Amino acid sequence: MDVTYPSCAGLDVHKKSVAACALVPGAGPEPQRETRFFGTTTREVLALSDWLSAKGVTHVAMEATGEFWKPLYNLLEGSFVLLVVNAQHIRNVPGRKTDVGDAAWIADLLRHGLLQGSFIPPLPQRDLRDLTRQRTSLVQERAMVVNHLQKVLEWANLKLAGVATDVVGVSARAMLEAIVAGETDAAVLAQLARGRMRAKRELLEQALVGRVRPHHRFLIAQHLAHLDFLDEQVALFDARISAHLATELGPPPDTPPADEDWPAALRRPEDPPLDGPRAVALLDTIPGVGRQVAEVVVAEIGTAMERFGSARRLAKWAKLCPGNNESAGKRQSGRTGMGNRALRSALVQAAQAAVKVKDCYPAQVFRRLVGRRGKKRAIIAVAHRLLHAIYYVLSDRRPYADYQPREEDRRTQIDTLCRRIERHGFKVTVEPVAAAPT
Repeated sequence: MDVTYPSCAGLDVHKKSVAACALVPGAGPEPQRETRFFGTTTREVLALSDWLSAKGVTHVAMEATGEFWKPLYNLLEGSFVLLVVNAQHIRNVPGRKTDVGDAAWIADLLRHGLLQGSFIPPLPQRDLRDLTRQRTSLVQERAMVVNHLQKVLEWANLKLAGVATDVVGVSARAMLEAIVAGETDAAVLAQLARGRMRAKRELLEQALVGRVRPHHRFLIAQHLAHLDFLDEQVALFDARISAHLATELGPPPDTPPADEDWPAALRRPEDPPLDGPRAVALLDTIPGVGRQVAEVVVAEIGTAMERFGSARRLAKWAKLCPGNNESAGKRQSGRTGMGNRALRSALVQAAQAAVKVKDCYPAQVFRRLVGRRGKKRAIIAVAHRLLHAIYYVLSDRRPYADYQPREEDRRTQIDTLCRRIERHGFKVTVEPVAAAPT
């Protein structure tokens, strides 16, 4: 087998230890092999780096669980060509599972060019990932606190959630603060309604009659304080993310103006990359994709689509395309698999918003599939289409343009609808409607 990287190393990374196997050219055809163990503290990792450099290693592949690869990647980046590989793709022969064996196996696969590294974005994009993922965690925690608050209201026989859509909205928040202050008169509490909620004052009077004890007031007050803290934290992360996009992922000094952008087919390799703020603004034109979802997309996949090659490969990497599991001519499963959870969650959220936009292609896809495939599968299909749209928007550097069906597609759809009506015993005649005069 051909040797691709003569001087390489494989690392089997754990929480407290690293098994390293270095393969370098020897006197004969077989490589010289040496294995050592190191710790995972900064001093030990730097010692590992010095040892690899002294051995003349140029390429390093590592296998790790969870976040354990990150400390090594931070300190070895820039000194070697690093590959973080998927443990499921490089399983060793059964019965030979040891740390030393795993490190040697990884090094041997790397030496012959049989490993494909995971997508590790550059440092500014990794920092943006940390910010967007932490903001998502805060938003999820806020939703959890709202659910806990609603439970307390149920314990106190306050049916506010049955009348108000948002139990922490302006009107509901004013009522809850009055309850915490000691107000028990339901009529007085109902008068705190604002805007359209004032039309529901009679229902509010009935819903706000409860058995509120000091214990409930204490819990409500703490939940409201927790919500205020989380809102402040989310606002701080929003500001930090915007600043990071403008500074770390902003346009270089020689970037041409936005109106001089050009399609991917006309760009040259030396042309400047698309900057973060411009990418977020372009993604914001896609139905269902708001600013926060656009920021998550830029953090997870970046702005350079050349690394993925095509929209299909991007969808496969994100695990948003149907799975392929066939045996003996039978399709076993179409599960999408496990991919980037942060990206998948953001795209599903965008898909749920896009299907509510009238006369757009994602909504048409959802209506076509939901009847025979179910809501969940239809939403995943819409998320798949949105990811394709994201790829082409970032590749062409143009705002989103809704898909216009071809004449043969329209004809096929009309024939399908006619056949459905004829099954019920009706005769259908299709005639074009004359265009209205302008």
